[in-house]
Amino acid sequence: MEMITGRRAIDNSQPEENIHLVTWFRRMLLSKNSFEKIIDPTMDIDEEGLKSFKTIAGLASNCCVREPNQRPDMGHVVNVLAPLVEIWKPAEPDADDMYGIDLDMNLPQALSKWQNLEGMSNTLDVSYSSSMVDSCENTQSSIPPRAPGFAHSFTSTDAR
Repeated sequence: MEMITGRRAIDNSQPEENIHLVTWFRRMLLSKNSFEKIIDPTMDIDEEGLKSFKTIAGLASNCCVREPNQRPDMGHVVNVLAPLVEIWKPAEPDADDMYGIDLDMNLPQALSKWQNLEGMSNTLDVSYSSSMVDSCENTQSSIPPRAPGFAHSFTSTDAR
């Protein structure tokens, strides 16, 4: 919902009835003529993109229902999103993006590339890097990276 709308989950700058993104988003989805209004105005969406956004918006709405047992399971989410991967896959890498993602590169290689681009040395312990790949290979996070040496403060291999 945040990516589609460009809004935060809770935005106190909005009128009281629109502060909570989920409530506002679901209300806008019910009004069939207002779907285009919820899309972030900075996005330039064509007709094919609009169809994909409607699919994603419906899925996002289902994932936020009040009762957890009524939410779709992850298998359903993957089945809905998988066909959209090819539609939204960039045809060519953006030359202006210095952090371009090379899908043929493994996580330690990508990490090394990003560190080199940021002028950081590769200070991560090899065992930490490989365990990180094993446990986080298919995840993405907006959590900022830990300071160098942070991994050495753990005494167990599972970071408990």
